[in-house]
This record gives sequence, structure tokens and C-alpha cells, in this order.
Amino acid sequence: GVDDPSRLSAEAWQELCRGHKAAIKEATGKPFPQKPAAQLRGAVEAVFASWNGARAVAYREREGIAHDLGTAVNVQTMVFGNRSDTSGTGVAFTRDAATGENAAYGDFLVRAQGEDVVAGVRITENLDAMSERFPEAHDELLGYLHRLEAHYRDMLDVEFTIEDGTLWMLQVRVGKRTGPAALRMAVDMASDRHIRLSRAEAVARITPDHLEQVLHPALDTEDHDVLTHGLAASPGAAVGEVVFTADDAVARAATGASVILVRKETNPEDVHGLLASDGVLTSRGGLVSHAAVVARGWGKPAVVGAAEVEVRERSFAVGDVVVNEGDTISIDGSSGEVIAGAATLVVPEPPPEFDTILGWADQIRRGKLAVRANADNGPDAARARSFGAEGIGLCRTEHMFLHEDRLPVVRRMILADTPEAEAEALEELRHVQHQDFTEILEAMDGLPVTVRLLDPPLHEFLPKVADLDLKAATGGLTAQEERLRRAALDWSEENPMLGIRGVRLAVLKPGLYTMQVRALLDAVRDRVEAG
Repeated sequence: GVDDPSRLSAEAWQELCRGHKAAIKEATGKPFPQKPAAQLRGAVEAVFASWNGARAVAYREREGIAHDLGTAVNVQTMVFGNRSDTSGTGVAFTRDAATGENAAYGDFLVRAQGEDVVAGVRITENLDAMSERFPEAHDELLGYLHRLEAHYRDMLDVEFTIEDGTLWMLQVRVGKRTGPAALRMAVDMASDRHIRLSRAEAVARITPDHLEQVLHPALDTEDHDVLTHGLAASPGAAVGEVVFTADDAVARAATGASVILVRKETNPEDVHGLLASDGVLTSRGGLVSHAAVVARGWGKPAVVGAAEVEVRERSFAVGDVVVNEGDTISIDGSSGEVIAGAATLVVPEPPPEFDTILGWADQIRRGKLAVRANADNGPDAARARSFGAEGIGLCRTEHMFLHEDRLPVVRRMILADTPEAEAEALEELRHVQHQDFTEILEAMDGLPVTVRLLDPPLHEFLPKVADLDLKAATGGLTAQEERLRRAALDWSEENPMLGIRGVRLAVLKPGLYTMQVRALLDAVRDRVEAG
């Protein structure tokens, strides 16, 4: 066998064709059509049918694309990048899709077709190497990239083929990009005299996903047990269990596990697994391979082309080190590092373009739209303020009661069998609520804060009856646990949405809301007195 299809002999290709024809006849019951018109019709119908494929459906759901749009088919004259040693094919981006740097980059292969580049099955070369092999075609390509970007006023993804030294431009589309790259491009293009993007257009190009990606975790700066390095294909860091198939990634992620999908290379059949994974690692492929492009578009950390990684069926090896399915690794899509075990993740500082874009957004929406945040404690409120929130739209006080040190006090209040015992528990809760409200109001510094008094039914603060019943059946309950079990039974409801909550809870536990209002007003008084 051979690793590179371009090294196959004519006889080997003929044998492959015979094998494929036999497989097609066995699967369909019909021989492979020999008339060109019939082959073309079959190809067109296959594209139409692909609209309903599982990977296409998963992609549309992720991207919010309607399922009733349908797809189109373009029929092009073929040019052959695998015709000779003066032929090749490649993919180029007008700017760096990972960082946003204003520099064209891409990958190409000599004597190859386009699928060879994105599939990641062969080691690609970058555009600098192309300038040495095909200097005229390289310069012509850069000229087209510049003209196309100026025309479309956006970063573009271009496919091209060189046939016997002649450059052919096959396709152009708006390129996928990471969140940090999207921010940098939007800001840069707003000041680029060739593009002249308005600030409103720049802001419109930033999605909520882009902003979220900017805040993706990064590895801390401590020393790590680095197994190997690959290409830094999509920034951000991820820690997770190793899985080796897309289906396994979906299954493990469904249980709440964080997973890293490890493959030799990915293809469109792996889309659902990429979507479920926290990160992706491949042993083959370049910066324009399928794994790299999809990961950048979805903000997934990715390390590709890690050549030292030998991927097996249920494990991978780097030299003498073997990592099995289910083992934990960490990857850094910003540096290309692959790390054994779980590294510590930290939240990085956002780039300067983050504040620039939010500032422009403020200018555009001022007087028309205000943005407030949800926050239930001082640190969250301060973080929201740093991101430009103009107040707290909802402070859910029930979240304040769920802390480890407060939940027992809430349960004491629920179980209290005398007014004095209930009042004692409520007074303890008032002190902690007063502290929480003070921290939130201090962070907001005069901006509006909307507080929702305790809303959920009280059984949500009690242990589950089933858990206590199981313990009673296996080992018995303490007296306190038995009281909790009886209370959970008393307060449980078939439909809590229509049960004892809100104003109905206030009728049964009037001291609860009195306590919360006192704590809030005391905090307001303290902040007013503090100026």
C-alpha cells in the first residue's frame, strides 16, 4: 500500500475502479452508469439528497438554518490539479481566520485535487512554499485575494487549482473565523481605506458566539507535562476525556462529560461529534483541513497535524506514552500543545478589540436599547458592569440560598415547629442576604437593580424523597433526615409551577418575604449613607 494516492500506478487505479464498481453494484443492485449524462445526473441527485443527511441536519441546527430551504448544485468545467508536477490545488484565506491578522495564508498540494487538501490525508505546504514552486501563480493569487476582499468587504475563503502552470479560481465564500479573529477583523476593516466598513457594519458582523469565544478558558502559565505539539488551528484550551469516534463523543457528552475528539483526520461525517466535543486533536491535516475550519467556525479549541500522535482504534501513542480511551488530556489551540492529564484553565483578559466593539455598540444603541445582566452575587455583578451592563435585570434570590453554608439554615427555617425557631433561622438568613445585596448594589454603584424575592417552591431546598427512601431502605435515617423526609413529602407537589410559590408561599411563610425586604432595604440604606 501507499500513503499518498498520487503514487498509485495506472494499474492500481484500474483495480480500485473495478472494486468500487463491484461495491456500487452490490449496494444498489445496478451497474455503475457508463454514459456521462447519467453520471452527471446521478451526481446532481446525490447533492440534492445530501440535504437530508444526518450531518447536514446537525450542521443546520447548530447554525440556525431552516430545514425547508433546500440546496443548489453548481456544475463546473473540471480542471486538474493532479495532471502533472506543474499542477496543484489549494485553499487560501485573505486573512488569518484564527487570529484576524491581516495576512493571507493557506495550504496547497502539488499534483493533487481539492479534497486532498481539506481531508488532511497528506502533508500540505503553505503559501510561502507555493511562491517557490509556482512564483507567477502565487503572485497572481495574492492579487486576486486582495481584489476579492476589497470587493466583498470581508475575509474570504478561496479554493484554487493550478493546471500546467495556469491558475484557476474555483470558488470564493465568506470565511469562517474564531471570535478573537472576528473582533480584530471588524475593527481593522473599519479603518481600512480599501474596505471602509462602517462601525454599524462592523458591530453587525459580531455574533454572541464570537463574544463568548473571546472569554473561552486558556491554560494557566504553570509548567505542563507536554506530550507533543501540533498546529495551533483554533484558539482556546480544553480539558476532557479522550474519545475516538464522533458517535462516542456525542454519547459521552450527553452524560455531561467533557470530551476531546481524537482522530487521524476529520471529515464531514464527524460533524455531530465535533459539535459535541470540547476540543479536537488530529494527527494529520493543516490549517485549512476540515477539522481546523469547522473548529474555528464553532469556537472549538483545535490542534491539528500533530504528527507524533499515532492514532489507534481505542488509544493513541506519542513515543512510549500511551493514552487510552477515557483518559484525560488537555489541548491548547493557541499554542498547539497537547498535555497529559487535566491542566488548570483560567479566564483570559479579552483583547482590546472587545472593548472597542462594545463601545461602538453602545454608541449605536444609546437611547434605543439598554442592556442589563442577570447576577446573584457581587463578583458576577462586578463582571457584568465591566462588560458594560447598565444594571441588573434580574437578581434571583433563591440562588443565594443554595450555597453550602446557607442551605442548612434554609432547611432549619422550613422544619421549624415554633415561631421562635423559624424567626431565629430567618434572622440568620437576613444577615447573609444583607451582605449579598450590599455587594451587588456596590458593584452597580447607583445603576438599577431588579430583585426577585424567593420564587421557587420550598421542596427544591429539601433532599429528594427518593434519595431518602433509598437510604432508609439500605441503612436507616437519622432523626434529622427523617424530619427532612417528612417535610419533603409535605411540600412536594405534582405541578410546582401551579403550587405553593410566589404570593401563595408568602401567605404560608409571611416572615420569609419580610426578612428579604428588610435585608434589601438595609443594604440600600447603607449604600445611600456611603454616598
